[in-house]
Amino acid sequence: MKKHRKAIVALAAVAAVLATAGSVLATGSVGLSTTFLANQISFGPIDVTAHGTNPSVWQMRLKTKGMSDGYVVDNKLAPGGTTGWHGHPGPSLIFVVQGTVTNYEADDPTCTGTPYTAGHGFVDSGQDVHTLRNEGTVDAETIAVQLVPAGATRRIDVTPGPANCPF
Repeated sequence: MKKHRKAIVALAAVAAVLATAGSVLATGSVGLSTTFLANQISFGPIDVTAHGTNPSVWQMRLKTKGMSDGYVVDNKLAPGGTTGWHGHPGPSLIFVVQGTVTNYEADDPTCTGTPYTAGHGFVDSGQDVHTLRNEGTVDAETIAVQLVPAGATRRIDVTPGPANCPF
C-alpha cells in the first residue's frame, strides 16, 4: 500500500505542476463577462443581395452553403480586461456600445492594435486569430453578431498567444 501511496502522491504532484504550467501558458480571458443574447440559432442557406438607393455607393452580398448557427453575444470587459487570443470559424460584426476596445491580430508583425470607441464597429472575418483588450479606465462593452457553420465551435481559444505580441 505504501508503494501505491507514493505513486499516487507523485502523480498528484506532476498533475499540479502541469496544471500550473498550463495556466501560465494560457492566454485566457481576464475581466471578461459574456452573456448570450441569442445562442446557436439555426439558419438554412442564406443568399442575400442588398443595396442602398445608390448601388455604386453601398451594396452587400451574403451567401452561405449549408446550414449555419447564429449567435448574438454581449461581452463586457473591465479596465485591463482581455478576451484572450482566439478565433472563430465564421464572420462577426462587432458593435462597440460602451468604452473603447483595442483589437490585436496575431498576424500583425508589429502587434499594433486598432482602437474602437463606443458608436463604432468592425468586422472580424473569421479568418484570423485576435484578442480584444480594454486598455482604458472605464468598462467596455461589445455586442457581436456571429455566423458560423452549423455545429462548429463558435470560439476557438489559442494558446499560447503569438510570439510577436508581449501579452
